[in-house]
Amino acid sequence: MTRIGSRTTGRPTLAEVARLSGVSPITASRALRGISTVAPALVEKVITAAASLGYVANPAARALASARSHSVVVLIPSLSNQLFIDTLEAIHEVLRPRGMEVLIGNYHYDAAEEEDLIRNYMAYQPCGMLLTGFDRSDAARQMLQASGVPCVHMMELGDSEKAISVGFSQIEAGRAAARHLLESGRKRLAFVAAQLDPRVMQRAEGFRQVLAEAGKSAPELELLAPQLSSIGLGGELFSDLLAKAPDVDGIFFCNDDLAHGALLQALRQGVDVPGRVAMVGFNDLPASAHMVPPLTSIRTPRAAVGRGAAQALLALLDGKQVAVSRQDLGFELVVRESSC
Repeated sequence: MTRIGSRTTGRPTLAEVARLSGVSPITASRALRGISTVAPALVEKVITAAASLGYVANPAARALASARSHSVVVLIPSLSNQLFIDTLEAIHEVLRPRGMEVLIGNYHYDAAEEEDLIRNYMAYQPCGMLLTGFDRSDAARQMLQASGVPCVHMMELGDSEKAISVGFSQIEAGRAAARHLLESGRKRLAFVAAQLDPRVMQRAEGFRQVLAEAGKSAPELELLAPQLSSIGLGGELFSDLLAKAPDVDGIFFCNDDLAHGALLQALRQGVDVPGRVAMVGFNDLPASAHMVPPLTSIRTPRAAVGRGAAQALLALLDGKQVAVSRQDLGFELVVRESSC
């Protein structure tokens, strides 16, 4: 069979796929995007035809033809953090059945890098964007506002009713950790953090508030490291803290991986946990329940945040009004042996 292909590129076209599979171009497009309204038998025909021709969809051409792409941009600060992996999986589960293409941008906790990603992804004419938090450069905010692209913010709760957000109160999470340690009888409480993104500092603020209310403020017991959070860094910061303040008896770590490193270092140094010092982490990663001792942690609704944000974005794309602009999904303090 002689294939004509695109006049400009010579590549197989959607029209050829439709002709070979015996369906209309619209049906072929919907089948390839995984839209559930297409009969399974037709989907199989279209996929077989596309594979035989070596057809690859051109998202830019699709956007130009429809004046609206089917791409959703998701911007996250880290691909190495389990928190965001769980969120991304949930986003895919919601958007894929609607034929949406998910474009992931990782900006490594760097506002300038996030700004560049927003500028570059705008060329794809995305139909929507899912953004992590609210802290970004003025130029990035201006681009988002000027684009008119629907946006939903994840992991934090916005102050304005105009901004759609799905998450929980980071400040309240910090307050919960401090209250738990005080209620367990601890008197000298430390806050240990890394990477120092806005959400980490919001947790720090909540922690400080409770200590101030209890008359136990101790700024000298805050260890704030700009490096990326890791198990190794957690061990180092734990050793530094005990050397600096041997009387500390309760620690809130901004992330579980820091707390995991601290627990391992406590074993090496023969430090009794929770006898000498209690520990609380954040995110309740899967390994936390299996540490020695099991780690008390604040469980965050990371998958639910992804689902809720994606569903809110779909509602906006369908022209519907989002019932709740600030969806507070809460969190759960999971108490285990490291703080009892």
